[in-house]
Formats: sequence, C-alpha cells, structure tokens
Amino acid sequence: MIIDCAYYRDGRRQHVEAMSVADAAASCRAGGFVWLGMYEPTAEELTEVRESFGLHELAVEDAQTFHLRPKVEPYEGDIRLVILRTARYDDEREEVDFGEVSVFVGPAFVITVRQGVASDLHGARIRLEQRPELLECGTSSVLWAILDQVVDGYGPVVAELERDIEEVERTVFAGSVAPTERIYFLRREVTDFYRAVHPLIAVLATLERDARNTALLPYFRDVHDHLVLVNEEVAAQRDLLATVLEANMAVIGVEQTKVSVRQNATIEQLTILATVFLPLTFVTGFFGQNFGWLVDHIGAEWDFLALGIGGLLIPCIALAIWFRRQRAARRQAT
Repeated sequence: MIIDCAYYRDGRRQHVEAMSVADAAASCRAGGFVWLGMYEPTAEELTEVRESFGLHELAVEDAQTFHLRPKVEPYEGDIRLVILRTARYDDEREEVDFGEVSVFVGPAFVITVRQGVASDLHGARIRLEQRPELLECGTSSVLWAILDQVVDGYGPVVAELERDIEEVERTVFAGSVAPTERIYFLRREVTDFYRAVHPLIAVLATLERDARNTALLPYFRDVHDHLVLVNEEVAAQRDLLATVLEANMAVIGVEQTKVSVRQNATIEQLTILATVFLPLTFVTGFFGQNFGWLVDHIGAEWDFLALGIGGLLIPCIALAIWFRRQRAARRQAT
C-alpha cells in the first residue's frame, strides 16, 4: 500500500494530504522532487509506479524480494536503487526482527518500498520536513534521512543483544551450564545482524563519493562514523559468542566428567556389596547340597562352624587384603 506521497519544493512540503501516483509523477516535471513511500505493495501498485516514473523492470523486481546484504545499483536515467536492511529488537520474544527498505533515488523523485515490520520511516520524513535547509538539497537529503534512521535503529539492537550475551556469559562463567540452543540462536542473530551492518559501510562510501551536494557530505560522514562503531560492536559480539560457546562446551565436559565419577563410585559400591554376598551365596549353596557324604559327615556344631564360618571368613579376609593393596597402589599413582 502507499503510505505517503508528497511533493517538496524550496525546502517545503507543498500540500498536507497524500498525492496520487499520477499527480506525483506529473509534479516531478515542475521542479522540486516527490517522495513516495510504500509498504509491502502489491504487484499492481509496483507496476503503476514503474510505468509512471520510468523505473527499470529489474530494479522493481529487486525491490520485491528480500536480500541478505545491502547494496547500491545504478540504472539508466540517473536512477539508483539502494537496498538497506533494517533491524528491531522485540522485547517480548527476545528476538531481532529484520526488515528491508528499497530506495529508488532519481533527480526528481525518491520511492521507498518497505518490507517487514522493522522498516518504519515515518520518523525520518518528519525530521527531514523540520529541516528545510536540508530539503533544499534535493533527493540526496531524503536518502541521508533514511540512512540516518536505519543506522540509529541499530543502536538499541546492539544494546539488547549485549544484554542477552551478558546473561549467558554470567551463567557460563559462574560454572553453570547455559542452554546451548540459546547460544547458537544468539550467534545466528548476531551473524544476520552483521550481514546487515557490515556491507552497508561500502554502500555508504559509494553514496558519499557520488553525493551531488557537498553540503550533505558532513551528514553522510556522520552516519558513516556511527555505522563503523556499530559494525565494530557487532563483530566483537560475534567473537565473544564464539568464546562463550567454547566455554559452555568445556563446562558441559566438566559436568559430564562429574557424572561419570559419581557413576563409577556407585558401581564400585555395588561391586563391593555384591562381593560381600558372594561368600554367603557359597555357604548357602554348599550346605544346600544333598550329597551323601555331606549329609553323613556334617552333623556336629563344630563341623558347621569350621566349614561354614571358615568358608565365609577366608574369602572376606582375602578381599580385604586385595582392596587395601589396590588403595595403596592408587595413592602411589597419584
């Protein structure tokens, strides 16, 4: 849909209500420039805009698809297509929403095609309309206002991602195991954010070099400086998440080792218990036999004590001696 369409001349908006596409295209020939803003337009709306403003069909097709990286493409008629990636942090879901803005910049018009919820440009239009001295610079001033808002929108995202990373970092370096899925998800978000920020540096350098009005150069350089700072912070966050992931894997390894040690100790206790019951099993099995010699020759109490208790004590003493030697061997090894 068309959000707003305005005609600007001499640094002022010439009317309050939005214009139609046909009236906007006609106004371009009267001096000044037109700023047409669209949000997720239909194919019919884009076709009307393309025919009215003489846009290249490949450029319009490019504006209908999502891109992973910002870019700038020149077309005939002194028209440039600038692709920008926008970002917004959702506090409820604790996730980063990405959007896209395609900006067609010509000598007498600017057409913005927004995709995704994180691509609002209303604030950029309002701020620019309050700066008539910049509006007099033409369509390049609109491009600067859009870039300035997009880059300023990166700041809160960097801060919220930093908070999420610090939470995971505190958990890991406190000796606890952090959810590995959460770390991978954060790393993927930071990587996507880096893909939106880092290529924009080259785009801004190109736009600075091709700027037609030298009065706007300081403003473009200011946006460039902010973008470089954001890029450095995002790159540092990506490296930090790699370190946190390695530390978390180390903590998981330590926890698994502790579990193995506890399991080994439990198995050792069960083995000792089973070993104690082994002589008892021998005694009950021995006296439970119905052989004739056993029945005829064991009838006195002393025979029972000698064979039964003796058969129980001798293995226990042998086991005690064996366990003592094993413990002494372990102490010497450590």
